[in-house]
Amino acid sequence: MTGQPEFRRVYFRRIEITIGGIMINEQLTEIYRLLFDGFGPQHWWPGETQFEIIIGAILTQNTSWANVEKAIANLKSAGRLNPQGLYALDHSQLAELIRPAGYFNIKAKRLKSFLDWLFENYDGQLRNLEGVETYQLRAELLSVKGIGPETADSILLYAFDRPVFVVDAYTARIAVRHQLVEPDAGYEQLQDLFQSNLRQDVQLFNEYHALLVRLGKDFCKPKPKCPACPLQHLPHALYAEDY
Repeated sequence: MTGQPEFRRVYFRRIEITIGGIMINEQLTEIYRLLFDGFGPQHWWPGETQFEIIIGAILTQNTSWANVEKAIANLKSAGRLNPQGLYALDHSQLAELIRPAGYFNIKAKRLKSFLDWLFENYDGQLRNLEGVETYQLRAELLSVKGIGPETADSILLYAFDRPVFVVDAYTARIAVRHQLVEPDAGYEQLQDLFQSNLRQDVQLFNEYHALLVRLGKDFCKPKPKCPACPLQHLPHALYAEDY
């Protein structure tokens, strides 16, 4: 699950929604093309196993991926990066191992909540989740304390290969600046923007989200770097707080 195809032909659904005379489907297609041409495949999400991806998705909340990697390295070194190994740890032991990820006491509670759910409902076996319908699995993940929409959708897309588009702060910022949504659009509206206008394809959703993250980190920052941005020639708008 760590590698991505070097290139894939992407097919988009054609939906009659227009912004400034341009169909939103065409705009999303052009954005993807420019980002893929500019950045290439992102090989995201890094992780050797389903469980590692899930743990990473929970640990990455409010911290950098570099810090998450240190925490995951600790878990690997301790031989605990598996459901049974983490479930057997008490709170203080787990918190110490994931300390590099920041907010380690809070995140230890969140990991414990996830593990309690997994063991109480699915015997601690990730394979038992494979037959659960996506909408049901999403609802159950959201019921776990500390798992919000972005984390749940990251788990669904990257760990379980479900066609669910992940939305984050980068996605929102880019979509607003490119006038795809209103500034007050919520998570579900942003998610629907992509899911209603793109083919329901796991690899497409995977790559598209990863490319948006790359764009948000390198160019579409709170203080944007428009002149060098791969999307600089597309219509976009900045607001007073962007300067």
